[in-house]
Amino acid sequence: MSVTQEPTRTAASLGRVARYGLLIGPVLSMLDSSIVNVAVPDIAHELAAGLDTVQWVVSGYLLALAVGLALTAYASRRFGTMRVYTVSMILFVAVSAVCAIAPGIGLLIAARVVQGFVGAPLVPLALSVLLGKDGVGGGKVPMSAALVLFLAPALGPTLGGLLIGAGGWRWVFLVNVPVGVLGLLLLLRLPPVGAPARPGTRFDPAGFALLAGGLVSTLLGATRGTSQGWDHAAPYVLLLVGAVLLATYWRWAGRRAQPALRLDVVRGRPAVLVLVLQVLCSVITFGTVFLVPVFTQQVQGHTALATGVALLPQGVVMGLGTALGQRLSARIPLRTLVALGFAVLALSSTVLLLLTETTPLWVTALMLCGRAAAAGLVTTPLLVAFLAPLDEGELADGNTLYSITQRLGGSVGVSILGSVAASGATTGETLDAFHLVGAILVGLAVASAGLAWRLPRPVRVGRLSGSSPAA
Repeated sequence: MSVTQEPTRTAASLGRVARYGLLIGPVLSMLDSSIVNVAVPDIAHELAAGLDTVQWVVSGYLLALAVGLALTAYASRRFGTMRVYTVSMILFVAVSAVCAIAPGIGLLIAARVVQGFVGAPLVPLALSVLLGKDGVGGGKVPMSAALVLFLAPALGPTLGGLLIGAGGWRWVFLVNVPVGVLGLLLLLRLPPVGAPARPGTRFDPAGFALLAGGLVSTLLGATRGTSQGWDHAAPYVLLLVGAVLLATYWRWAGRRAQPALRLDVVRGRPAVLVLVLQVLCSVITFGTVFLVPVFTQQVQGHTALATGVALLPQGVVMGLGTALGQRLSARIPLRTLVALGFAVLALSSTVLLLLTETTPLWVTALMLCGRAAAAGLVTTPLLVAFLAPLDEGELADGNTLYSITQRLGGSVGVSILGSVAASGATTGETLDAFHLVGAILVGLAVASAGLAWRLPRPVRVGRLSGSSPAA
């Protein structure tokens, strides 16, 4: 596929078919980050493996994803946005098929590691094209893109439960094949978009090693904290090593003309604040996406299928809320919109304090819908705000850094919350621990709403304009 630039094309001129073709890759990548969680018991039973071993099907994917993200910005600059995206998509589909037919746990874990690595570029590069000033979105998040893209993470547990109930755990991977092939075919409808290849780009091996090592060590520390608890030294050592490596990379990148990932895309303190707020939003929002299924199944005794059905509405509402946030961001100043989103998150999170063993699933689903709608008011405006001052050639670095920050902060935060929720030895203690998590989430949402008022005013972010760092 050619990577040379053409005159500006907007999302409207492309049509929805081509746009959805570009979105299929990131949707599959994000789904595979969470959809496998509900399949772990079934995989362990069929492949006769221990749960500690099977957990690497999940952890291996996430750790390899971190390594792939560390390489994404360089690959995009060197070979061109759409060329890297297309190759990643092809490999992701092929490896998904290997996961589906894996006869043993060893091959499944290895295939998942490869799947995470090759799938890493899909989200940041698709966003780079969608938000490109001269690309698909013409500097604006298309409503349909917002609906689909931010719907995927919330649908992971739901879709996983439905697929396992209908055909078994192998369908969790097998479904990627026809859907991925469809996405590749629809890519043929796209004109040449995205940043072109720059053959003179140099690889930064030392910077890549520091960045990848820091990301893997930090995520591994969060994973160990979740599985082993925070009363052991290993999680803290891994987090410390990760922090040291990332801090070293920060100093290294500032002295390199072509670092593995450019950090100068963070334009001023407002951009740093945007990243902090997005991390907090990720912890507050997706903490319950992972914890509520545990609560409904272990405390309330519901099946995985019933839990999946109850979680389905929040995925739809999150997509609609994201589209609404995009529309409102053109009319309401950023600080007002984000503060409002966090305030609604705080209000809806108070319902977590009222959940009991007998709370109906529909009440839980309603609470999650309120949280999902509020998250939509925060996520898209902050993303567009962060990318606003960047040129076309900087979007891959900007989106990659945004994805890394979101995943890193979110993973550590959710891991800590998960450990708190799992601290109860009896049903009553587990319920108390879950209520404590709810109180923490409410506190974080209130603090985030106050922090949002430190964003510059007045700023509206409906379209990337290359102006304010938080515009």
